[in-house]
Amino acid sequence: MKLLLPKQENAIYYLNDNTTTEIVYGGAAGGGKTALLCLRAIEQSQKYKGSRWLLGRSKLKTLKETTLNTFFELSARLDIGNQFVYRDQRGVIDFKNGSQIILKDLFLYPSDPDYDSLGSLEISGGFIDECSQIAYKAWQITKSRIRYKLKEFDIAPKLIGTCNPSKGWTYQQFYKAEKENTIRKYRKFIQALPTDNHHLPESYLQSLLELDEISRQRLYYGNWEYDDDPATLMDYEKIVDLFSNSYVRSGQRVITADIARLGKDSTVIMIWEGLKVIRIIKVDKSLTTDTVGLIRKLQLENSIPRSNVICDEDGVGGGVVDMLKCVGFVNNSRPLKENYEIKNYQNLRSQCYFKLADYVNTGKIYISTTDGQTNDDIAEELEQIKQANIDKDGKLTIIPKETIKNNIGRSPDYSDTLMMRMYFELQPRPKGAKFKVPSYN
Repeated sequence: MKLLLPKQENAIYYLNDNTTTEIVYGGAAGGGKTALLCLRAIEQSQKYKGSRWLLGRSKLKTLKETTLNTFFELSARLDIGNQFVYRDQRGVIDFKNGSQIILKDLFLYPSDPDYDSLGSLEISGGFIDECSQIAYKAWQITKSRIRYKLKEFDIAPKLIGTCNPSKGWTYQQFYKAEKENTIRKYRKFIQALPTDNHHLPESYLQSLLELDEISRQRLYYGNWEYDDDPATLMDYEKIVDLFSNSYVRSGQRVITADIARLGKDSTVIMIWEGLKVIRIIKVDKSLTTDTVGLIRKLQLENSIPRSNVICDEDGVGGGVVDMLKCVGFVNNSRPLKENYEIKNYQNLRSQCYFKLADYVNTGKIYISTTDGQTNDDIAEELEQIKQANIDKDGKLTIIPKETIKNNIGRSPDYSDTLMMRMYFELQPRPKGAKFKVPSYN
């Protein structure tokens, strides 16, 4: 019985080579994503006696209701139900040859931000369904646990995930990198569309075509540039326009700076003329004193008074604010008054991001940079800015910075630096303020 589709066979080719260790397969609905994972898990468990494999998804409950059902259906078609025993309470599938498939919940729980639950796990390979729904850290840590009997079986560590189009880490690390031919040599992205699956009935394909435009583009055509998340604050096309809105008028010069925390992130500094970003400086792992010295130098070069300088005051940024005697931005502080009243925002960070979204969507900001990577990073970060708890009543709030970091695999330093500029829109600078040489005594 021939079960594999041509695109699935393409994936199997890379799963069997000695170079590829990470594969993302899918990028639309109905491309045989889950079936590929299950068939491969069955094949490897049969082939390598005593092996151990991970079958994961964001939530274990969803895995059991979807992925596991596909596993059982394929096992019945292959008539191999007598080769294994499913143990629901333990969440494992035990094969009679000693192999084991472990079902894993890979959701990023606040109580386990470093995935210590995977710390002692040793597996021979991993299969993750809908991997775009897990944090990039979960993908990385799962990959690091692939070491069980690899020498004994003479196999390479292989991790394969499936997904629909999403603007998270799968977009940046796999889809976009493959499209631009910059993907790492040990990775592969394979796009599989519903039209590639001849097992699908015409009625199913027709149902996909009858979806709303965004869902149709994503799930039928596999278009990764569409985003149907209603919580997203900024329109993608308007984000792209940021780099061509040269008509934006100049104004007072301002410095905004997102300070690296404990050397883990990057310090990003932006120099503005009104609402035009005229220069972006990114510094990796610098001492607080070096950061202060750099900002002072930029102040002098651009005639910017310290009252027009704002730095993130959380964490080590507090030391920078103290030494510069500039404006300090505290993310979780109370929102500022707008039109003599405090609006319904959770905190200052949320208020400024909603303000930034308004300015982006109405074309009020221009970012003057020709560096393609910087532009891509800024666009990726701004797309991740979303309203939290959109279906609940209460104060307007933005998803946490850590959530964004886990989605894209790095800190949103550029977007935070842009966001802080909105403080001066809510608290306008006095007109005609003149630059005075700062005194640092």
